[in-house]
Amino acid sequence: MKKIVFFICIALLALLPFASTAQDNYEIQVYSSETTEKGVTMLELHSNFTFDGSKTLVNDVLPTNHIFHETIEITHGFTNWFEVGFYFFNALGDNQRSNYVGSHIRPRLAAPEKWKLPIGLSLSAECGFQSLQYCEDDLTMEIRPIIDKKFKNLYISFNPTFDKSLHGLNQNSGFVFSPDFKIDYEIKKIIAPGLEYYGSVGPINHFDAFEEQQHQLFLAFDILCMEKWELNFGYGISLTNAADNSIFKIILGRKFK
Repeated sequence: MKKIVFFICIALLALLPFASTAQDNYEIQVYSSETTEKGVTMLELHSNFTFDGSKTLVNDVLPTNHIFHETIEITHGFTNWFEVGFYFFNALGDNQRSNYVGSHIRPRLAAPEKWKLPIGLSLSAECGFQSLQYCEDDLTMEIRPIIDKKFKNLYISFNPTFDKSLHGLNQNSGFVFSPDFKIDYEIKKIIAPGLEYYGSVGPINHFDAFEEQQHQLFLAFDILCMEKWELNFGYGISLTNAADNSIFKIILGRKFK
């Protein structure tokens, strides 16, 4: 019965009429398949600074050069396989670029461990709004399948994400394929250095030319020795001119029961 409920919920998530465009440097994270434990609330602060971003208005969007993106994320586990997250996006910069940017909500389902699947599997659907000063689209949608696997000390996660604008400059475009990928290696249960990749290659029926695609690569580290705390940090570059370059990011989280 629980399996039937799980797959019904997945179908409903997939049909939700909303989501979010590519992470836009507010939440630079490759998801793992695990959800927050039942009765636990995770409070996270995503802090990202862009050393080399856009320097002029582009489609009426404020430049991203030398700007802090600060995102507050609150996630609560309602069961051992269902959680809901809330995001509050903020920008801190000179020339009147400091402001509250927008908010998203993200329900997520995970395949329970007792199913004993050979891989970790979950699905999230994210919806939200953001100011047109900071994004070309003010109402957006994201559907994110999450597939991961651990081989002893080696961990791999793949997020084949699909984004859709519902209102704004790109509202007439189809779903955009934005794959994210992570690989890391655990060292003595203390730290896990690895690589994180974030991409956006264009509409699924017609990919953009390579130079118009977004490809960002981060050297990242996860600190594993703190039971109630989460710490991920890293530095990333862009492989094309279509995305911001030279970004430092930190994710700091704390679990509360």
